[in-house]
Amino acid sequence: MSSTPASTPGSSASASPSPGSPTAPLTSLHDRAALAERFGRDPELHLFELGDLDEPFWSHTAWYTTSADGPVALLYAVGDVPTLLGLARPAHADRLAGLLHAMRPVLPRRLLAHLTDGGVEALAPDYRAEHRTAMLRMALTDPSALAPHLGRASGARPVGPVARLGAADLADLRALFAAGYPGNWFDERMLTTGPYVGIRDAGGRLLAAAGVHVHSAARRVAVIGNVTTRPEARGRGLAAACTARLCEVLADGVDHIGLNVRADHPTALALYRRLGFATVTGYEEAVLTAC
Repeated sequence: MSSTPASTPGSSASASPSPGSPTAPLTSLHDRAALAERFGRDPELHLFELGDLDEPFWSHTAWYTTSADGPVALLYAVGDVPTLLGLARPAHADRLAGLLHAMRPVLPRRLLAHLTDGGVEALAPDYRAEHRTAMLRMALTDPSALAPHLGRASGARPVGPVARLGAADLADLRALFAAGYPGNWFDERMLTTGPYVGIRDAGGRLLAAAGVHVHSAARRVAVIGNVTTRPEARGRGLAAACTARLCEVLADGVDHIGLNVRADHPTALALYRRLGFATVTGYEEAVLTAC
């Protein structure tokens, strides 16, 4: 791997490009150290990018820019539908749009896009957008809010403590997700790349769990995901207890903890806000298909 702290290659655009105007040449980036430095300037916005600099993710990534100091887009080629990630602050929205416009020749015919405001439009008319969903990136900004939820669960039926999960719990996790979160983003490799925790009932059945999508000890970042509770066990604080305990586990080696949540999911938003998370940015998730 390349780890020299050299400047990231690429050309600086003389002005903020727009989808309809010429952009600087598209540059492919390969220097992990330079990418880490670039994303480290705004880590809460770029948690996934920082985490994807580690294996097993790095080998499946391609990184692009059109300027030495502007937005970088990530193409993650795993599964049947590759993922395109392009996030920028509002002040750099035009530059991101220009980058995405320049990337059209290198993009696959079908992809899942996570793009901040204007990103989907930058790929039109070459790509048709389906299943557009408003999302929020949130980050843990008040860790003190976790304390009231640690180990706390309500209800008449007893449950066990929040415990660490591992490879031996894979079948139970899959059963839990099938019951409570069928559209999950779980990959069994996540059990080895970051911590998972869960709560079982008195009979040993897994009732709730929380884990990570991305966890990088080297970059000191983590993205929480796959938080779910069996439908019949909801309303008892199990998800809150699991998420709080997971954040406690991560805190020893992580400086920035974030998560993604649907903007139209008030129950989840209320839960995360109670746990001390605040919104970093909005973005859009969409399936894009070449026209």
